[in-house]
Amino acid sequence: MIHYTQDSIRDTLSVKPSKTQSVGFVPTMGALHRGHLSLVEKALSENTVVVVSIFVNPTQFDNAGDLNKYPRTLEDDATLLQTVSKKILIYAPSAEDLYGNKVISKKYRFGGLEHAMEGKYRNGHFDGVGTVLNLLFRAIKPNKAYFGEKDFQQLQIVKKLVSIEKLPVQIVGCPILRAPNGLAMSSRNQRLTKTQFEGAAEIYNILKQAKEDFKTLSIAKVKALAEARFSRHDFLALEYFEIANAADLKTAQRKRKGNNYRAFVAAYAGEIRLIDNVSLN
Repeated sequence: MIHYTQDSIRDTLSVKPSKTQSVGFVPTMGALHRGHLSLVEKALSENTVVVVSIFVNPTQFDNAGDLNKYPRTLEDDATLLQTVSKKILIYAPSAEDLYGNKVISKKYRFGGLEHAMEGKYRNGHFDGVGTVLNLLFRAIKPNKAYFGEKDFQQLQIVKKLVSIEKLPVQIVGCPILRAPNGLAMSSRNQRLTKTQFEGAAEIYNILKQAKEDFKTLSIAKVKALAEARFSRHDFLALEYFEIANAADLKTAQRKRKGNNYRAFVAAYAGEIRLIDNVSLN
């Protein structure tokens, strides 16, 4: 069953809740794929009730064209979720139901996490992410919420959001799922042509090579080589390649013992913007 209002999903969740009830929550913008389903399966394995939200959040888009073109496939998404479990609750609100009369973002300070990478290139993006997740968490009141590591920067920001808003929810990060060619699964992949889909696999190939290079080369050299590899592929336009400290997402200049590092990429295949990342050590 699809719930379209906060009252409806709250009423269902409050019907005879047992003392052992645990609510797992997977927030999505729809156009579901195998990556989303892996989050749902993880939530089902750890909770007695699972809610999946399907809502294309307007406040996290800095590009109106991108918002308008974002795939909306609610009926297909609901059918796909039913193949995993018929007990999944779907919350698909309108913007008015979730935000009220004013569909605007709250301004957040995430300790600098919001200024790196995605925040640098997508103005106001993480204010929108923080706002919608705060509203969703308060509507669903989950015990645990599940996020993929493809959006690693978002994952770190969500953990900070929970601390700022003092929300009693545990944030669970889950591994990236990839297509057979290595491309990280994303709803945006649906918009790629076959040629673009095949060519975009080079993003992960370059990340894997960067991981290998990181073993013996300096950060500056690893970055320069990765950028050079992107420049040789006409079908990919690199927006950024960054190596950052995994804990605070600050751009790393040199390796320091005991620190964990990740490589982050944003690149365009045609007009489709794709992101990916890998742990380097």
